[in-house]
Amino acid sequence: MDIFEMLKEAGVEISADNKDAFNKEFRKTYKSEGEISKATEKLEADRDNWKAKAEAAEETLKKFDGVDLETINAELNTWKTKAEMLEKDYAEKLAQRDFDDALKEEISAYKFTSEAAKKSIMAEIRASDLKLRDGKIIGLSDLIEQIKGKDSAAFVDEKQEQLEGQRAKVFTMPMGNKQPLTSAEKFKTMSLDERIKLKASNPAEYERLKRGE
Repeated sequence: MDIFEMLKEAGVEISADNKDAFNKEFRKTYKSEGEISKATEKLEADRDNWKAKAEAAEETLKKFDGVDLETINAELNTWKTKAEMLEKDYAEKLAQRDFDDALKEEISAYKFTSEAAKKSIMAEIRASDLKLRDGKIIGLSDLIEQIKGKDSAAFVDEKQEQLEGQRAKVFTMPMGNKQPLTSAEKFKTMSLDERIKLKASNPAEYERLKRGE
């Protein structure tokens, strides 16, 4: 039963022309049972929600009973400092990894007399102030040239290596009427590694060949 039927039974009849205006004004003030029930449910849900938040806040505040604000701030600053240190350490390790990857790639362009020499040079480069930019180590070639100046024995002399290779080919070719190589010539055809091994195993022979005897 709608509101107009209820009014009619009570002896009040609204004309058809006035029903829309009456209904509009009536809805501003009065709500149906369904609307009231729906609004009540929403209010109860809001109440329960705020109640849960209040209880959670109360439990959180209990954790701070007996703890002064100064102590809390000190702990917060301590954790903030730890977080900053961890972030910085991670960034440094990441940068070092990228630097090492670039170094391994670029150092492959150079030849070393031994693996120990190579590791020593790489360690010296890591200890320098060179920086990585766009995947390249800035100033690496200049630094290596400086290292060569003070420790040339760590690097293979490619020109000498090429010359010795050519001499070795001549030495292994059929001699025909050519005279055998002298001790001095034979010594010159030896590679750097061969000289080092000879000196270690037979110092007297090494010195004899070196003198050309």
